[in-house]
Amino acid sequence: MKKLKVQDLIAVGIYTAIYFLLMSVCLLILRFVIPGFHNLFIPAVTALFSGVIYLILLHKVPKFGAITIMGTVVGLFFLISGHFPLAFLPNMLCALAADLILYHTKITAQVKIMVSYIVFSFGLMGPILPLWFMKNAYIDSLIARGKDDAYINGVFAHTTTAMFALCAVAVLVGAIAGLFIGSRLYDKHFRTADQ
Repeated sequence: MKKLKVQDLIAVGIYTAIYFLLMSVCLLILRFVIPGFHNLFIPAVTALFSGVIYLILLHKVPKFGAITIMGTVVGLFFLISGHFPLAFLPNMLCALAADLILYHTKITAQVKIMVSYIVFSFGLMGPILPLWFMKNAYIDSLIARGKDDAYINGVFAHTTTAMFALCAVAVLVGAIAGLFIGSRLYDKHFRTADQ
């Protein structure tokens, strides 16, 4: 197993920054398009537009650990930016699982890449999972951050079981479509540069 070198870590940092930028742009657009639902659908929309970044990372740094580092950095960003304290764990765990799928399974390459990207994309649900599974603790954290009842009620206005299912299906569809689009973009604009 090849070990990550300094230049690999720099490359991972660059692609993680681009991933952050895409995620931020998606969030900004969603705030205007579907206000009130934007946080719930940011994982799916980010997955839709980030497939090409994932593919570039896999080709530029084809080593175990690169995906884990990217997911961990994203998770730590959630931790230090005031999200619910456990919001960072899904990013780290899903990224590690994606790495393991990609480099320690014997399924075909295309399937490995697709499954690993789907799993990686589910990591972005970390900040919203507590809305359903740790509601009281999440409310306590919002109160501790000085949020009033109106804000808290707005946060939980759409957190139904059906909405959770819709969010999960949206991430799955977004990741599949995102990797399909990303592979087309990669083949057209980046593959020749890697050869």
